[in-house]
Amino acid sequence: MARYTGPKTRICRIFGEPILGNGKYLSKNSNPPGQHGPTKKRKAPGEYALQLKEKQKAKYTYGVLEKQFRKTFEEANRIKGVTGENLIKLLEARLDNAVYRLGLAASRPGARQLVSHKHITVNDEVVNIPSFQLKPGDIISVKEKDKANTSITSQFRGKNAKFSWLDWNEGEMKGTFVAYPERESVPENIKEQLIVELYSK
Repeated sequence: MARYTGPKTRICRIFGEPILGNGKYLSKNSNPPGQHGPTKKRKAPGEYALQLKEKQKAKYTYGVLEKQFRKTFEEANRIKGVTGENLIKLLEARLDNAVYRLGLAASRPGARQLVSHKHITVNDEVVNIPSFQLKPGDIISVKEKDKANTSITSQFRGKNAKFSWLDWNEGEMKGTFVAYPERESVPENIKEQLIVELYSK
């Protein structure tokens, strides 16, 4: 299964944001990685560099590699509406992201593992594809026999109330993908218009 497995803190330092974790090491060293550290003179990035960096940030944030990200963009481009906003909506509708947003895992990689290890069902059917695209009304649940598994349930941290496009029933351990989120509701600091401009060249 293709995914990024390299150093996470290095990626966080590139973007200056804790996009792959809690960012606790950024307080110690927030300089971009490189041999000469903060003393190195860096040129102001050009237009292409800014666009590429924004695309890389989105890919690392959602745990998607290039080929799959390109396919998601092409799908967003086919849908009616603003392409950049459609892209964010499709990324948010990924099953692994929804599991993370519901608070069933502490991170997207953790949510991806839950899905790929067949602990999650969608509409009562086991789905082990992290990139599975949810549709409004889909019900996400922990597999019945895993609801008593403390090694899984101990990772639950509860759904953040601001994610209004998802509904979570604590007693039944079931969540509902209510609707595609509006862009202003998604907290990720991604300038999606730069990604659109990059792919439109």
